[in-house]
Amino acid sequence: MTRLFHLPLSPFCRKVRLTLAEKKIEVELIEEKFWEQSPDFLRRNPAGKVPILKYENRLMSESQAICEYLDEIHPNPPLLPRAPADRYEVRRICSWFDDKFHHEVTSNLLYERVNKKLSGQGYPESRNIKTGAQKIKYHLDYMGWLLDQRRWLAGDVMTLADFAAASHLSCLDYISDVDWNRNANVKDWYAKIKSRPSFRALLADQVPGFPPPSHYADLDF
Repeated sequence: MTRLFHLPLSPFCRKVRLTLAEKKIEVELIEEKFWEQSPDFLRRNPAGKVPILKYENRLMSESQAICEYLDEIHPNPPLLPRAPADRYEVRRICSWFDDKFHHEVTSNLLYERVNKKLSGQGYPESRNIKTGAQKIKYHLDYMGWLLDQRRWLAGDVMTLADFAAASHLSCLDYISDVDWNRNANVKDWYAKIKSRPSFRALLADQVPGFPPPSHYADLDF
């Protein structure tokens, strides 16, 4: 059985979950409180991070590497284009969200509001929350600009770039930190990806102590 050691509101874990679901790979989800850094966990990944995928006899870490591996051995449906320039654009946008967006927005909103409480690290820092709330506007505007020119974030077909972006935004939407009225292109894009069968499990997530807003699982939000 394929197993994914994950945290429900981890955008990196969600990207892997979306890829697995899109490829129709059955997986057992095992929630991992990575901040406890248990010996078993560190043996699975000395870096002390999730996601960790147990696939066949291999333990795999780092979400982008996992997703690209799965796309290579399960090529249908393809999530990376064939043309080198198109693959570059997908990887660039994945990096944008997993690096820049994560640093400026996800860590300042999701981690302050949720992860600190879950891991017992104290109270949210209001200055960081204000920073994240300001920075997300820029990122939504950039997404809107991309979607003015393309059907999906990296081109005319859905790719891992869309999964990377949707994973971060879905986590933030769980805590009502996305202004979907800021850009109609972004809202339409998210409605498309949110309606996919691969997204259903994410919309069913429940984190104790943090109930999602009513619109979170609503496809007609």
